[in-house]
Amino acid sequence: MPQIIRNPVEWVVDELREVADGFGQASRSVQRNSTHLFSRPLMVSRISVGDLKEVLAKGFDDFMAYRTDIIFLIVVYPIISLLVIAASFRYELIPLVFPIVSGSAILGPFVGVFLYEMSRRRELNFERHHADSHSWANALSVIRSRNLGAIMILGGMLVAMYLLWLACAWFIYRAITGPTLAETVGRFIHDLFLTEAGWWLIGIGCGVGFLFAVVALVTTVVAFPILLDRDVGLGTAVQTSVRAALTNPVPIAAWGLVVAGGLIVGAIPLFIGLVVVMPVLCHATWHLYRKLVPRQNPARE
Repeated sequence: MPQIIRNPVEWVVDELREVADGFGQASRSVQRNSTHLFSRPLMVSRISVGDLKEVLAKGFDDFMAYRTDIIFLIVVYPIISLLVIAASFRYELIPLVFPIVSGSAILGPFVGVFLYEMSRRRELNFERHHADSHSWANALSVIRSRNLGAIMILGGMLVAMYLLWLACAWFIYRAITGPTLAETVGRFIHDLFLTEAGWWLIGIGCGVGFLFAVVALVTTVVAFPILLDRDVGLGTAVQTSVRAALTNPVPIAAWGLVVAGGLIVGAIPLFIGLVVVMPVLCHATWHLYRKLVPRQNPARE
């Protein structure tokens, strides 16, 4: 088939048309989900903690194939850097730096949707013996997903949960420390680790943040991959995620610790490690879904 070089204007118009079609499909999907929240229940498998090693290995393999760290380096790291710089000049934002970064555990399942799709497309190419282009463009096929509306609704719920977490974190800080704000970063760190109020802040803040993270993990651990992979209702996807967590409490708890530990380790060296940790965890989540929700008929999925 002959190669045709298209002019930039034509290319942009086609891309905008595809995005518009995607939003139109999303609108129809939202209407559909309002009346079809639940569909046929899905089976859930039991896994062991040892399976997480394979999940992470496959996630790392996808990461190396697509080099999605570059995406995070281009998009995520500058945002985090701007937040840190803003906090340096606006001292009232200093107490929110950690909640903003740690809240990525809440938003992570939604942010990772594009990477789940890349892992899904790579998996399909292997099964059909097609050459895998390892292109970032594979992520854009999310726009054409039949469940795009449900994905956006669930993502909106996580965004609302994230904002609620920030509000709670700020309320806890003001309730414990009073109206006086830290005047410098050094003063804030001193008060945080060397005063009784700071210890209460760490304990209560981490406890409340843990509850938010658990709710996000249990309700979405496989919900987004299900919506990408199968024609099911939003309620069924969330219900299956909860059932998977209840059926595998120890492995899911271990997975939560892996995610939390990875985010902490990645954030320590000026957040640079997050550009590797976050995409690996996102790709691995797709393979965790494959472990937890068996494929009843791979040929049709």
